[in-house]
Amino acid sequence: MTKGYDRNQQRHRALNLFGKDLTRRSHSKCELCGTAGEPLAVFEYPPAPAEPDFGRCLFLCRRCSDELGGAAIEQPEHWRCLNNSVWSDVPVVQAGAVTILRRLSAEHPWAKELLNQVFLEAETESLLGDP
Repeated sequence: MTKGYDRNQQRHRALNLFGKDLTRRSHSKCELCGTAGEPLAVFEYPPAPAEPDFGRCLFLCRRCSDELGGAAIEQPEHWRCLNNSVWSDVPVVQAGAVTILRRLSAEHPWAKELLNQVFLEAETESLLGDP
């Protein structure tokens, strides 16, 4: 059990080394919703590779991190902010936005409409895997 805990701690330390670069890239705002002034944390876009990869990391507020991670979406209107982040030039940010839009599109016409407008580059498609 200690080995697993130690590996987990090492992974978290390695991810935290990306903090400064993520802060610069995000301008200290949540990369999905644009919230500023709240604590932000590194989110590894799944599936996590064996070694932490900056290209698979986002800097997110708690709500975005929880809901992108699979938690129930409690306030769908919060995600209208994806109208901006879905056009990001950072592939993992765009992948995160598309993931949430896919979850919302069955019940929310605005999400489906936005999703239909998006063109994904190959790098972003590779992050998403199969829909």
